Amino acid sequence: MNESIIRDLIKYMDVEDNAATQYIQTEHRMKLGLFWGIQEGSRVLEIGCGQGDTTAVLAHLVGEKGYVHGVDIAPEDYGAPLTVGEAAAKLRRSPLGNRIRMDYDFDILSDQVQFTENEFDVIVLSHCSWYLKSFDELAQIFSKVRTWGHQLCFAEWDARVTDVSQLSHWLSVLIQSQVECYKENSFSNVRTLFTPEDIQEIVSAAGWTIKEETSIHSPELQDGRWETEMTLAEAPVELKLLPIPDKVKTLLLSELKLLRTHHASGPGSPLGTYAIIAKKQ
Repeated sequence: MNESIIRDLIKYMDVEDNAATQYIQTEHRMKLGLFWGIQEGSRVLEIGCGQGDTTAVLAHLVGEKGYVHGVDIAPEDYGAPLTVGEAAAKLRRSPLGNRIRMDYDFDILSDQVQFTENEFDVIVLSHCSWYLKSFDELAQIFSKVRTWGHQLCFAEWDARVTDVSQLSHWLSVLIQSQVECYKENSFSNVRTLFTPEDIQEIVSAAGWTIKEETSIHSPELQDGRWETEMTLAEAPVELKLLPIPDKVKTLLLSELKLLRTHHASGPGSPLGTYAIIAKKQ
């Protein structure tokens, strides 16, 4: 993988103070973009673009004749230490800016949101599905976007543990997703847990056929450690505040003890990433 390209993308995102971390994040997204086979000149709709980590890679891959429209339901002031709006503004000022559009407060399922048939070559959802409220919400998105593009490219953490070093990340995800069952509203990173088998079923039911699938491993990614530290800090507080039945609460407390034990032995590795390419049926 071309290191100079990744370093240029980091420069475009204007995150030099955090360059080492961003390099790892961008390298991972480049792996995804190359697996998806994003072609030069492609028109891409990216749902759940966030701060633009994947957007920058997609914009590089589509080239000067391509176009990336990133959308996210989050408001522009969401995120820290850099908000999604601030991050998007930096990308738009970069040499990639003339091939990027990023819209926030954008509900893809709103009746007011419509694109023309086959307006895009590729529709991308990358590491955003676990933020959704339910299986039904993801199913509706897959179904609605089907007329807008030829190809669906999807990526999310792979819940299938392949190494004991991934257990901390997996336990964090499991705990967060169980606690979410007792919340009415949430800003958590994990609101609904989708396994690869779940994704396969939802994609197929929405009228897509999976042509390729893989599990991509980027062991240097920091996300597993971030999720673990956040879960250990926030879950005990939530267990005291939420109306969780005593038996379930006891189960979650036991899972937290296991998480502390695994985390104490080292930072561990992140889960792999399940990625697919699907075409319209």
